[in-house]
Amino acid sequence: MTGTAFLEANHVSKQIKKEQILTDIDLSLHKGKIYGFRGKNGSGKTMLFRLLCGLIRASKGSVNVDGKTLGEDISFPPSVGVLIEYPGFLNGYTGFKNLKLLAEINKIIDDEKIKQSIGMVGLDPDDKRKYRKYSLGMKQRLGIAQAIMEEPELIILDEPTNALDSDGVEEIKKVLLDLKADGKCILIASHDKEELDYLSDEIFMMENGKIVDHYALEGDSA
Repeated sequence: MTGTAFLEANHVSKQIKKEQILTDIDLSLHKGKIYGFRGKNGSGKTMLFRLLCGLIRASKGSVNVDGKTLGEDISFPPSVGVLIEYPGFLNGYTGFKNLKLLAEINKIIDDEKIKQSIGMVGLDPDDKRKYRKYSLGMKQRLGIAQAIMEEPELIILDEPTNALDSDGVEEIKKVLLDLKADGKCILIASHDKEELDYLSDEIFMMENGKIVDHYALEGDSA
């Protein structure tokens, strides 16, 4: 693809103690695309996502986001929404209150935008139930809402449809395709091959901390 990549990983490796977690990862990812990452548990998907969003640092190589290097020019991508593993929220607060607390950090969205994001993922923004009363599927939806509510340029989602029923999966698919159409750069890890193939423009296969295959898909997510 022509044009400057929005997110680049250049020969990235990660070692923790003496264990090699990631080995020589190269990526060149663009806005307006969904990139799927597939592999068994322990293949390195989650660790790669942590590294790309600045939660851990590479042992070797570099990660560039919009022309700036993580760990040098910036600590984290300047505009990123992340859902990695299980979403963590305060049990005694409603979904809206949890997201409002997070929104106070950057102060770039208002209450209406928070409510809109909650509605986009199929939840009721006026639901008075506390988070502790949420089902697993509701918790997952709220996690996705927090990742997208500030309209970040980079969206990284680890198993976003985990615990969702079929209706929920379809709702989230629509949300992701709409975000792609808005020009976001979206990374998704999923065990569901059919779902990943439907959403993704390109697929990266991971095994033992390496990208062992990479291919483009035509038509499915256009």
